[in-house]
Amino acid sequence: MDETIINKVAESGLITLNLEDYYPRDEVVVLDMKDHLFMGLILKEKDFRATLQATDWQQYKDKNVAVTCTADAIIPVWAYMLVAGYLEPVAREIVFGNRETLLLNILLKNIALINAASYTNKRIVIKGCGDIQIPEAAYLEITKKLRPLCKEYNVWRGLQYSTNL
Repeated sequence: MDETIINKVAESGLITLNLEDYYPRDEVVVLDMKDHLFMGLILKEKDFRATLQATDWQQYKDKNVAVTCTADAIIPVWAYMLVAGYLEPVAREIVFGNRETLLLNILLKNIALINAASYTNKRIVIKGCGDIQIPEAAYLEITKKLRPLCKEYNVWRGLQYSTNL
């Protein structure tokens, strides 16, 4: 019995798009504004500006930075602008929010850079089950981007395989 094994998946023309390939790999840092406040609670403008001037901003070089304030403090908008002014020349990406917000923001930017035209009239499977938990918003964005162009579009998560859209 000399039967040839045929890879039907390879012959199907399905293209697997793994969202993990677009997940941020660069270092992520959280800058907590409370560390620059008087007693961790009060923004005194003179002290705040002095603290920022004394900060070694090179520690954020080529890093993705989430700017937040975990203290229950009133932070005027100019303070966030001042921090962004120091970060912008050195940081790769700056986002207001926590680590998860930053990672999602970068992931969505990476998805936006996908050349959707290269998937025109193709059969696409979006792989979403792996080592990294991909946020739901990424599935929404990739669907919005590719669905209008694809011949077939499926989502594969583990053992579940959806019907064609």
